[in-house]
Amino acid sequence: MIRLTELALPLDHPESALRAAILERLKIWDADLLNFTVFKRSYDARKKNTEIKFVYIIDLRARDEAAILDRFAADNHVRPAPDTGYHPVARAPAELTERPVVIGFGPCGLFAALLLAQMGFRPIVLERGKDVRRRTKDTWALWRKKTLTPESNVQFGEGGAGLFSDGKLYSQIKDPKFYGRKVMQEFVRAGAPEEILYVSKPHIGTFRLTGVVAAMRQEIIDLGGDIRFESKVTDLLLNDGRIEGVELASGERISSRYVVLALGHSARETFRMLQRNGVFIEAKPFAIGFRIEHPQSLIDQARLGKYAGHPALGAADYKLVYHASNGRAVYSFCMCPGGTVVAATSEPERVVTNGMSQYSRNERNANAGIVVAIHPGEDFPGGPLAGVELQEQLEANAYKLGGSDYCAPAQLVGDFIKGRPSTALGEVEPSYKPGVRLGDLAPSLPPYAIEAIREALPAFGKQIRGFDRDDAVLTGIETRTSSPVRITRDHASLQSLNVRGLYPAGEGAGYAGGILSAGVDGIKVAEALALAMVADLQGSHSGDAAAPAGTQP
Repeated sequence: MIRLTELALPLDHPESALRAAILERLKIWDADLLNFTVFKRSYDARKKNTEIKFVYIIDLRARDEAAILDRFAADNHVRPAPDTGYHPVARAPAELTERPVVIGFGPCGLFAALLLAQMGFRPIVLERGKDVRRRTKDTWALWRKKTLTPESNVQFGEGGAGLFSDGKLYSQIKDPKFYGRKVMQEFVRAGAPEEILYVSKPHIGTFRLTGVVAAMRQEIIDLGGDIRFESKVTDLLLNDGRIEGVELASGERISSRYVVLALGHSARETFRMLQRNGVFIEAKPFAIGFRIEHPQSLIDQARLGKYAGHPALGAADYKLVYHASNGRAVYSFCMCPGGTVVAATSEPERVVTNGMSQYSRNERNANAGIVVAIHPGEDFPGGPLAGVELQEQLEANAYKLGGSDYCAPAQLVGDFIKGRPSTALGEVEPSYKPGVRLGDLAPSLPPYAIEAIREALPAFGKQIRGFDRDDAVLTGIETRTSSPVRITRDHASLQSLNVRGLYPAGEGAGYAGGILSAGVDGIKVAEALALAMVADLQGSHSGDAAAPAGTQP
């Protein structure tokens, strides 16, 4: 197979033009091109008033591929296509009776369980929240009726925090084994649109993602796995530095020497349980800030110029960063084109925001987090859970500033920059439900964060005209950008540094940020666990008493 890169065509090209362009580029006859697939399609809108073109990466089959590759040996854009297929690393032996446990059923736990099931290991999944259908009803109850269900909300339940988000499926992680491709293919098999396999910034959207997740759950069950909802893990069963099982809130104990810890970034009670049990855990950097909303049409015009509104391009996004004079980095986070700002708390009497979009991305506003990076020690001194404690303090304060009824505090950008409270909205109508209360956001974050964001917004306005318009809306607060802790693991075995058989994974463990990277990490950990189980079984047959391969004493 041959990979052809940097093949550019106009936005409105007919479908037949792509085949014709391949033939022209390779100087071959139509009969010589056996088949082709689009591996990636992107566009460059940095120069918004020049012609925007689609740029393709094509994988193709042709007659006499060796001759074509030889003819283009000096051309870096014509090369052998890499093997992007997934190849399982193990298969559960028939005599294996022990079953691995996966704690958490967000993107990481979902893919860890799916891969283990596909390899025959029949995982047991323990999820503290509810299935996707009931969870969706509970989440809407907070948004519409101000009724919070602590174990079933934006953070907890089937699909994890990624379910109520933009469904973005792109990441900047290094992926030499193309695990990300496996993630995409499984989503498509479960009902996601096939375009996510090739568009440059794929997304599914919440409503479609719910059906996809439910279909993947059914595959795990069909392959012998068990999915148990409303099964909160409250303790670990440890013996001499090895995990031997878990205990649930009901008091039930489940035995297993192989446990994937696929927590979300909001599993604060579980973080505290891990610390009580002596599992190695450390504080890590994260970010705090606000959600900002503009009319989507403003972002489209600023980013796409004369191509704004073009149906082939859809709603425009952006990515911004600014280094403030106080040394703080301010950047946009989780940008949601044509989306809404949502209530994302999982705890009573707290307010925290997030952003989400549907597949269509056709809501009136664009929103994104505008956040400031903060670091353990200097910004939140203390032990491993100091970041968790800071989040809790800020979210409790935001609850009071919003009126103590799950409404969020908000302020217009112009007023925020000038340091005066807001009293009335302009043209931009905030999308946050249950609602916002206008006022002064300065008390909601530490002074260094307020100072940095005030300085950054006019600078962002120079990059995107209108970004700092007076009536753009800031909604507070954004605190759960990533996990405030890292459950550190051994690089080789992917097991906890000091608890053998425990595999910290995904966003809550500090090893992912978003749906795609969490899914990829779930695959990596599932492979490591499967290999360890097979090695242990072989060792027991030979009379060895060795620890799992790759672990440290």
